[in-house]
Amino acid sequence: MPTVDLRFTPLPEHVRTARLVAVSVARRAGFGEDQLDEIRIAIGEACARAVSATEAAAGRAGLVDMRLSDDEDRLDVTVLRCDEDGAPLAETPPTATTEDPLSLALMTGAAGSSAPVTAPGGVRLIWVREAATAGADQQV
Repeated sequence: MPTVDLRFTPLPEHVRTARLVAVSVARRAGFGEDQLDEIRIAIGEACARAVSATEAAAGRAGLVDMRLSDDEDRLDVTVLRCDEDGAPLAETPPTATTEDPLSLALMTGAAGSSAPVTAPGGVRLIWVREAATAGADQQV
């Protein structure tokens, strides 16, 4: 099971990089364009949520840790707020930004096969690779 671990400072400009890394991993794992769009949206929301929550934790330095695991036919992504040593910052109370219902709705809609598992410290998203449509390889 190939795993990619990306840890970055909680700055909004790094969310785009995290989305690009996630889509690259998913593309290499064989996910289709429709699913890549879903992954791009959900990862962007999850990382933006982690960045906002880390910024909201007054005076606390930290990082955002995104772990992507490609296991046969699924992509498992976890986005956590953590300290510089990688320990999760789960004790930070939720804020209006981290519990934004629109953000959670976007992640839920884009996660496809499973609803995101959220906690004060982060979110976990899972996508199952869609099978190729029968007869798609046949020429007409």
